[in-house]
Amino acid sequence: MKIHELTPGECREILELTTVARLGCARDGQPYVVPVSLYFDAPADCFYGFSTVGQKIDWMRENPKVCVEIERIVDKYHWSTIVVLGRFEEIGESLRHSNARRRANELFQQRPQWWLPGAGKFDASDEHSIPVVYRILIERISGRRADRPESP
Repeated sequence: MKIHELTPGECREILELTTVARLGCARDGQPYVVPVSLYFDAPADCFYGFSTVGQKIDWMRENPKVCVEIERIVDKYHWSTIVVLGRFEEIGESLRHSNARRRANELFQQRPQWWLPGAGKFDASDEHSIPVVYRILIERISGRRADRPESP
């Protein structure tokens, strides 16, 4: 197996195909990783996401530094993985966020049932009833790709 470093451009090509990622955040020295649906906005170099208020939103509000991991696995010899370091930004209802809200909605509408699982409820608590649209501003990106050289 041969492992190759991906260029930032090659990483972004993979992000264009991404629907599910792992979002890492931390609070009080404790990391937390959760799968999320993200929508890559190439012109703005960011991800948009949607969730209801809960642990990840609370933690990202407190500490906006986040990590996103994306993988495309064909088999154990053929895979790509991308790691993005970035910053969480909540998209509010203010006039200042109107363009970001519009763009997020454009991206969300490209997938049927985009609000799932972000708006899914697993209990009757009020904690999970408040929708939050957010973006992850990309600050640094890196990636690797593995392949198995053809046998002679």
